[in-house]
Amino acid sequence: MLQADGFSGFNAMYKPDPETQEVQVKEAGCWAHWRRKFYDFHELTNSPIAKEALDRIGKLYDVERTINGKTREQRQAVRNAQSRPLTESFKTWLEARLEELPEKSDLTKAIRYGLSRWDAFTLFLDDPAVAIDNNAAERAMRPLVLGRRNWAFAGSDRGAENAATIMTIVETAKACGLNPQAYIADLLSRLPDHKINRLDKLLPWNWKPADQKS
Repeated sequence: MLQADGFSGFNAMYKPDPETQEVQVKEAGCWAHWRRKFYDFHELTNSPIAKEALDRIGKLYDVERTINGKTREQRQAVRNAQSRPLTESFKTWLEARLEELPEKSDLTKAIRYGLSRWDAFTLFLDDPAVAIDNNAAERAMRPLVLGRRNWAFAGSDRGAENAATIMTIVETAKACGLNPQAYIADLLSRLPDHKINRLDKLLPWNWKPADQKS
């Protein structure tokens, strides 16, 4: 499963295997990307249709906030009871709006963006492991994106590999709930005297501050 925007470069990944006709990678739509199209249009035009689209999407996010941290079964049950009717109603409403809007309107394009990928946008209803958007991944990538002009010039292949290693350590530390700066500083202080056969103790998911070492 890949959750991303509608970038055409991903399309080949969603095609069935030529031999088995099985889809290896399912597309999961990101509601945050779709919502942004309505938001941008509303900011420019104060469109009541865009505003209602935002409100309807907002109700889906309201449901998601109630099931954060819940079990798969609980998430599925709530989505079936609440989110599924909301999405079905939203689709019907969007299709009706297409009958009213100019064909080349940016708002029409925003609506068609989602309707043309409806199976991807509703995948989260059938799989409780799928999130409603990929904002968590985007937040993790943001520091790299902001510095991408710098990352384009690493100086050498070795420099790029080292940078990738450091970034991986930082993001893994974050994923484990650690302060990356404190974690790396502690690593650098311990490594010179640390036994090589106990390096696993310094991995982010095993690491403990010096004053908590057993």
